[in-house]
Amino acid sequence: MSGVMKRMGMIFRAKANKALDRAEDPRETLDYSYQKQLELLQKVRRGVADVATSRKRLELQLNQLQSQSTKLEDQGRKALALGREDLAREALSRRAALQQQVTDLETQHSTLQGEEEKLTLAAQRLQAKVDAFRTKKETIKATYTAAQAQTRIGEAFSGISEEMGDVGLAIQRAEDKTAQLQARAGALDELMASGALDDPTGIAKDDLQAELDRLSGGTDVELELQRMKAELAGGSSSGQQAIEGGTSPSQSQQQPQDTPRFDKQ
Repeated sequence: MSGVMKRMGMIFRAKANKALDRAEDPRETLDYSYQKQLELLQKVRRGVADVATSRKRLELQLNQLQSQSTKLEDQGRKALALGREDLAREALSRRAALQQQVTDLETQHSTLQGEEEKLTLAAQRLQAKVDAFRTKKETIKATYTAAQAQTRIGEAFSGISEEMGDVGLAIQRAEDKTAQLQARAGALDELMASGALDDPTGIAKDDLQAELDRLSGGTDVELELQRMKAELAGGSSSGQQAIEGGTSPSQSQQQPQDTPRFDKQ
């Protein structure tokens, strides 16, 4: 089970990696990296400014302490000149405490100054790297855009691009449907001509059936005409015999008044 889960995880990661590769645009990635470098450079510059501000604040404190130390020294000298040794001793004691603070502040100032120099140098180097990356980024983007345009032009000429492929498939489907309809129409014409498909209206007939109907129709007319002649000839003989025997023609057989003549056909 663990092996199956590992394999599923590997397949999922591979699919996700492939999807990310398709979705990733190198130009967007380069712009994002450049933006992050600018943000880092801005943080370094802000750090340099903060260190410089702290150094400047220490310098102001040092100047104040040094002014106080100088003032206490002058007061001790004046007190000693006036014979006030106790005041002179107090002034010198305070000056010694201030001097200790001055020493500590000078140490901090020296440390901050060193940090400021390091950060300034790092900011300068980072600025140079960012500028170089920006130049390289624009070069890569231009090259990628040109290669992408060339690829699209090549695909358009060769007909293997997605858009041209869709157009080609549509044309192929239209041609296939047209050929299929033409073949079906030709087959129906052949079947109708051979009589394999009967016309539901009973109107359309093939040549052979039409010839047979014509011959059959002509024979039926001739036979009917001969039968009518025979009937008329038989009717005339019966009427003549009825007259000679004293029987009216109406008693023997009703004949039409106007008998059509079929002597000449």
